Amino acid sequence: MKIESIRLKNFKAFKDIHMTDIPPFLVVVGANGSGKTTLFDVFGFLHDCLRGNVRQALDKRGRFVEVLSRGCNPATDQIQIELQFRMEITGVERLVTYSLQIGQTNAQPVVSRETLRYKRGRYGRPFHFLDFTHGEGYAITNEEDFSKPDEELDRENQKVSPDTLAIKGLGQFERFKAANAFRQLIENWHVSDFHINAARGRKEAAGDSEHLSPTGENLPLVARYLSEQHEDIFTKILDTMTRRVPGVSKVESKLMDDGYLALSFQDGAFRTPFLDRYVSDGTIKMFAYLVLLHDPRPHPLLCVEEPENHLYPRLMTELAEEFRLYANRGGQVFVSTHSPDFLNAVALDEVCWLVKRNGYTEICRAKDDAQIAAYVAEGDQLGYLWKQGFFTGADPQ
Repeated sequence: MKIESIRLKNFKAFKDIHMTDIPPFLVVVGANGSGKTTLFDVFGFLHDCLRGNVRQALDKRGRFVEVLSRGCNPATDQIQIELQFRMEITGVERLVTYSLQIGQTNAQPVVSRETLRYKRGRYGRPFHFLDFTHGEGYAITNEEDFSKPDEELDRENQKVSPDTLAIKGLGQFERFKAANAFRQLIENWHVSDFHINAARGRKEAAGDSEHLSPTGENLPLVARYLSEQHEDIFTKILDTMTRRVPGVSKVESKLMDDGYLALSFQDGAFRTPFLDRYVSDGTIKMFAYLVLLHDPRPHPLLCVEEPENHLYPRLMTELAEEFRLYANRGGQVFVSTHSPDFLNAVALDEVCWLVKRNGYTEICRAKDDAQIAAYVAEGDQLGYLWKQGFFTGADPQ
C-alpha cells in the first residue's frame, strides 16, 4: 500500500489542503503548533474510528466542535478526509480512493457519506464499490468478476449505525473485497506514541509480541520474539546497538524469578548486566527504534514524531536511512522532525514543511521551491537550508 494523495477539509488546522505525489518516505518540518501532529493524527483518527466508532474517536479529541476547523459552523459544515492510495485488490494493483464526510445531526456526529472507489479497467470513471449515506448504502460482492459490466455487478444493501464506518462492519467479510482489504490496512497502521517509561520495567510474559505497540510497552516481549523466531534479525539489531551505543555488548529479554520479563543490557566493562531501569533514555529509545524498523512484517504505514529526541545528533544520518529502507520494504513512512542533522540525510522530494497563515495550515513541498531545488542541485543540504531560513514561513513568527 502507498498513499499517493491526502485531501483534508475542516480537520482542525487544515481548512482545505490537497497533498499529491506523496513519496514512500516523507519528512515533515515546521514550527511548533504548525500542524505536524495534526497531520499524523488523521491516520490515528481513522484508526480510532475503526476500533470503536466516529463519536468515540471525536470525543477522544474534544468532540466534533474541537476537531472541526475554527470558524466553521457545526450545524452545516463537515469534516472531510480523502485518501488516494495504491493497493492490491483481487491480484491487481489499483488506485483506490476512500472518502469520508462527518457532520452533526441533533448535536450528534454522523457519517454523512462514505465511499470506496477505483477503476475496474484501464478506462472509464472509478466505480463505487462501497457507498453509504447516514448509515445506509450498498457494497459490491462480486467486484472481481471483470467480465461483467458495471451495471451487472451484485449490490448488497446494508445498514450500519450512523456514527460507525461502513468499512468496519462490511470489512470483516471477504465477499466485500475492497472494504475488507482497506480495513486490514487501517488496522495495521502504526502511529507511534512511544514513551520511554512505558517501555521500561517488568512486563507480563503474555500479550502481543510480534509487533512493537505504539507506546512501546511490549518492548521486552517483541525482543524475546525476535531473538527466538528471527535470530538473524535480532543479531543485526544487536550489532547495530554495539556500534551506536558505547559499552553495550548485549541486550536480552530476561525472564525474572517472578515470571515477568525485563530487558537487561550488558556493558562489556562489567560482568553483571544492567536492568533497563538503569540505562539511559537514549539507549532504550535506540533499541526500540531498531526493533520497530527491523520488523519482519513492516506496517503498511508508519508515523513517527521527532525521532531525534534523546539521541546523539550524529546518529541521525543512519536513522534516516533506516526509515527509508523500511519504506523500501513496503511500509510507507511519515516522520516529523526538528533536527537539521536528520533533514541533511533526506532527499529533496522527500521533504515538505507546514506554514500557519491566518490560523490555518498550508503544506509546501521542497521540490516545488525553485531556489531550494537549485541549491540542492549544487550540493547544499536541506538541514542547512532550513536553518538559514530558506523554508519560507516555516520558522516561528
